[in-house]
Amino acid sequence: MRARAHLGSRDWFGKATAGVILGFGLALASSGLFAWFGPGGILAGTGKTQLNMWLISPVWLTVLGLCFMFPSGRSAWGWLGLANSAAFGMLYAGRWLLS
Repeated sequence: MRARAHLGSRDWFGKATAGVILGFGLALASSGLFAWFGPGGILAGTGKTQLNMWLISPVWLTVLGLCFMFPSGRSAWGWLGLANSAAFGMLYAGRWLLS
């Protein structure tokens, strides 16, 4: 039986870079998904535009804060990369279906 990996301060650079780089991509994709598929669609008005702009920061910082829960930098890059691929895939597929 394999023991669980201990969460610690080792490999913090890999986790932090994954959170900064891939977290930003995930924040952009989530803002785009909300812009296109949220209430009112893409042309809902200036209030929704401001909300989309300000939505990026809390999502990015949440991902950056939670990236240290991964057991290694490699797993952080893998899972966040997979999440980015899924989010951007949903964004592009949804935009393609709407056009």
